[in-house]
Amino acid sequence: MTNSNLGIDLNAIHAAREVGRTVVEHTPVTPSAYLSNEFGGKIILKAENLQRTGAFKIRGAINKLHHLGDLANNGVVAGSAGNHAQGLAFAAKHFGVKAEIFIPLGASLSKISACKGYGGIVRDGGESVDTAVAAAKARALETGMAFCHPYDDVDVVAGQGTLGLELLEDISDLAQVIVPLGGGGLLSGVALAIKQQRPDIKIIGVQVSSCAPYIYGSAPSGAIATLADGIAVKQPGTVTRPLIESWVDELVDVDEDSVANAMMILLERSKMYVEGGGAVGVSALLTSCVKPAKKGSTCVVLSGGNVDMGLIPNLIRRHETKAGRRALLFVRVPDRPGALANFLDVIAKSGANLIEVSHVREGLNLKVRETGVQVVLEVRGHDHTVEIITNAKTAGFDVSQVTN
Repeated sequence: MTNSNLGIDLNAIHAAREVGRTVVEHTPVTPSAYLSNEFGGKIILKAENLQRTGAFKIRGAINKLHHLGDLANNGVVAGSAGNHAQGLAFAAKHFGVKAEIFIPLGASLSKISACKGYGGIVRDGGESVDTAVAAAKARALETGMAFCHPYDDVDVVAGQGTLGLELLEDISDLAQVIVPLGGGGLLSGVALAIKQQRPDIKIIGVQVSSCAPYIYGSAPSGAIATLADGIAVKQPGTVTRPLIESWVDELVDVDEDSVANAMMILLERSKMYVEGGGAVGVSALLTSCVKPAKKGSTCVVLSGGNVDMGLIPNLIRRHETKAGRRALLFVRVPDRPGALANFLDVIAKSGANLIEVSHVREGLNLKVRETGVQVVLEVRGHDHTVEIITNAKTAGFDVSQVTN
């Protein structure tokens, strides 16, 4: 152990594992044939999205409450975007104490609902995780409740480090680990657990560009709107930052589009339901920010699976369009009976499935007896879309593709 460890040695991490043994799941690791073939390395997924409460946070929360002991008798309070809220609420229920959670605006509705389901009392946390944490600290001073930081706490870091112990046990040829980076509790804990035993293993942290304080020093002011809401923080942690600087090999950032792509690839190819913050490791591979290890396994930690159901339809539509399985076409048709039916007949004979049709008459330079029609089609691919457009033009229709 070095002075930079802040007292978090292997003994502390092993002790945290014993504390959580009856509560925390030893989540599975599963090889990804698709990602391995796509990027030319041996890639393994750590399915922490299957953890109790749907994310890794239960590891640190259980350890924190254990160390609080009688100090938690008045209850515990925290600020969180959702995953720590659920983990702390579950841990508080396990220890038989009250939990109040300040959650920022725009937090996942499913996370809020789950937090309440575990017995947590949800309160308004303002515009960001930082304002929620500040409100929780004020509440602790007011009531005598114990404040539990979502990441910037040595007991929390030690608890999150138990995931690193599992990786060393389960992956014999582990060479590289890619970990989502929000506040840094998971990344620093995993790095400590692994590097103190296997310093040769490379540890990489991944943030989203719109909220990457460990890379750029701070995040923008105001609320952060991101698919990766679970890792959206504005300032580096005073506990976690020095640990990351001492033990993590590399930090990278990814954009929002790549996060959406990663979520859908995991869902479609690996059958893994993973939230944006949990999928950023796959984003790093997709954008070539990170290359798989040349020898041994690269493990991508999928840190959480608490996705708002309302978000999924939009992600699916976007993914199907990009993959060429959906097409949006615009056609000008004569404004008379039967004209639209004739166009739809062309689509039907071309073998496409009509999903949606709508008339567009405003904001276009249309002739007096002409109307615009927009159709959404389910197609077999980009070539099929080209075939449909060609057939429609041959039939005399002025048609164009709105999306590629």
